[in-house]
Amino acid sequence: MSTNETTTPTATRRPLAGRVAVVTGASSGIGAATAEHLAELGARVALLARREERLERLAKEIEGTGGTALPLGVDLTDEAAVNAAAGRIAGELGQADLVFNNAGVMLSSAVDSGEMDLWRRQLDLNAGGVLHVVSAFVPQLLRSAAEKGVADLFNISSVAATGVYPKFSVYSATKAFVSHLSANLRAELGPRDVRVTALEPGIVGTELQSHVTDEGALEWLAGTRRQHAWLEAGDIASTVGFLATLPPRVNVRHLAVTPTGQV
Repeated sequence: MSTNETTTPTATRRPLAGRVAVVTGASSGIGAATAEHLAELGARVALLARREERLERLAKEIEGTGGTALPLGVDLTDEAAVNAAAGRIAGELGQADLVFNNAGVMLSSAVDSGEMDLWRRQLDLNAGGVLHVVSAFVPQLLRSAAEKGVADLFNISSVAATGVYPKFSVYSATKAFVSHLSANLRAELGPRDVRVTALEPGIVGTELQSHVTDEGALEWLAGTRRQHAWLEAGDIASTVGFLATLPPRVNVRHLAVTPTGQV
């Protein structure tokens, strides 16, 4: 019987005990909430983001409740920095067997604006950063899967991957990349016991909305909030925790999680 399927009281309370989770974009929002939740479930957690002070605070909070956290200030657009972080994690926490590939940015820009700087920022982080994390950690995931019989790669996309949202064309395109990449990665990694999930949230109340400056886009966001309640970061964290604790034979390949009122 695998550790995921034991029914002892300790395993029930901390079903991810013995696992090492890497969370990118951990300084706020979905990343921070997911790191906390995975630690509550027993995983040792590596926290990756640029804002080191926030990571230090989160690590102290996790450790204050009996968890283990390693804060690492990393710019995910820097391939060498991500590779170095992967080495530190393996040395200090152990081989990663769960990666929550979450960091991203959402910037609005009309297609006729020619704001290439905004477009590049999204491409560099939402696509390039995702690939840097995949490249750095897949070897660890494969080794962990060979030893434990399971490892998890969660790539955070968005319902925008298949939706049409004016002034979010580049953002939506980067998320379509993440979703399609995940499907193809599963074809390579699934037969080797690494579960790959493309998680596509709908509107979640996080810092992402504060990055939007276009007045039309801001009005649209405000309108959605008047129409229905947005998701909270903890909703996605709970979803990830549920997926990670499923028996190793179960892989949810693709999951869209939306507010009940969002159409």
